[in-house]
Amino acid sequence: MLVLEDLRFGYGRDALPYRFSMTAPRGAVTAISGASGSGKSTLLDLIAGFLTPEAGRLTMDGVDLVPLPPEARPLSILFQSDALFDHLSAEQNVALGLPRARQGERETIRAALGEVGLGHLDARKAAALSGGERQRVALARTLLRDRPLLLLDEPFSALDDETRGSVRALVQRLTIERNWATLLVSHNRDDVEAIAKRRYRLSERVLAED
Repeated sequence: MLVLEDLRFGYGRDALPYRFSMTAPRGAVTAISGASGSGKSTLLDLIAGFLTPEAGRLTMDGVDLVPLPPEARPLSILFQSDALFDHLSAEQNVALGLPRARQGERETIRAALGEVGLGHLDARKAAALSGGERQRVALARTLLRDRPLLLLDEPFSALDDETRGSVRALVQRLTIERNWATLLVSHNRDDVEAIAKRRYRLSERVLAED
């Protein structure tokens, strides 16, 4: 379980600090919503280790994350942009989720692509994939990282309605099956209502249950 206890951060000495308190259990999607500029990106940056809090606690399964550098934190991040390399195949992009010494494990990579429904597209270049297929490749790469915490930053916003629904359902299924604590940041109310078990809203620099 991800736990934030009065985690505080301010931009500059005189800035009113953001205050974040929440829990995100394993095996479920927890949603964060709020207006543009409300602090959602700040929250993700604190969890990921790109920013250092001024006070409060941040733990995952009882482990204090604050002293850990970003690369040592037990998490993966999926952004609105899938961050694929267009000149590489789906299989090669997914392989980047493995440590360098294991990037030749083709069966492991193909199994991850199969789990997101793209086993038949392993050799296709990323540039030739649809938006939904690209996000599925990014999810397959996340599977290979096998981290207990998944941060989703507007991951469905560039998808059409039909593709959006199928990728949302895939995220929800993998969260349950892999027992991830998944944190979804989204402006879209439909996304939140479709898959989130717990909901929080950022307003006036304070995070509270919605």
